[in-house]
Amino acid sequence: MELARKVLDAQPFSRLLGAEVTAFGDGGAVLELAIREELRQQNGFVHGGVLSYAADNAITFAAGTVLGPAVLTAGYTIDYVRPAVGAVLRARATVLHASRRQAVVRCELLTADEAGTETLCALAQGTVRTANA
Repeated sequence: MELARKVLDAQPFSRLLGAEVTAFGDGGAVLELAIREELRQQNGFVHGGVLSYAADNAITFAAGTVLGPAVLTAGYTIDYVRPAVGAVLRARATVLHASRRQAVVRCELLTADEAGTETLCALAQGTVRTANA
């Protein structure tokens, strides 16, 4: 967990957004960030780019638990299922399949209100590969 937090802190964009790794290990990772005004689009919902960022990073961190720290996102897709509103954005990623050099990961993007009630707002799936050839 300490290594995951250091890696995230080394990303200037992650620091700008205020992202935190709250779970890391055993083929899974959770990334969270407080929803604040600067992360919203014109209708008051969390901007899709913020959800996409959270999915990408959570997917990569989850894959890193099985592939090691030197990994890169090869690609991912995201489907937005409802507008994101709440107090916290939570990206919960789980490795579905892994080989020595590649992992396929699914990510649920949820918002949580002040009481902690979660609402699904997007689903993503991605492929992550080791950075070593």
